Amino acid sequence: MTHVEKIEGAPLIAPSSTDHPLYDQVVDACRTVFDPEIPVNIFDLGLVYTVDISSENDVEITMTLTAPGCPVAGEMPGWVADAVEPVAGVKSVNVKMTFDPPWGMEMMSDEARLELGFM
Repeated sequence: MTHVEKIEGAPLIAPSSTDHPLYDQVVDACRTVFDPEIPVNIFDLGLVYTVDISSENDVEITMTLTAPGCPVAGEMPGWVADAVEPVAGVKSVNVKMTFDPPWGMEMMSDEARLELGFM
């Protein structure tokens, strides 16, 4: 089951379930999704704020975009859900979009900065 919704008023980035056995596979799936305007995957760009995986393997992803007016704003959450849903063991995926806090270049991984020539 895939569900995409928009959330507002959540100012802090919640921690991810980094110790969950599916975490690395979910992150790898997120890394297959690219911002069409920037040749770097959305995870390394820092657009994925939280990957929360329940004990029942329900995945909640909170993400943002480089800018609220991004031309793929309506499509990107679906792309992420479509990438994560086939991961073996994932029961369901829910992708939430937020712009609080707003994305900034400091959220990029070192790999993304290197790829884009910022290092």
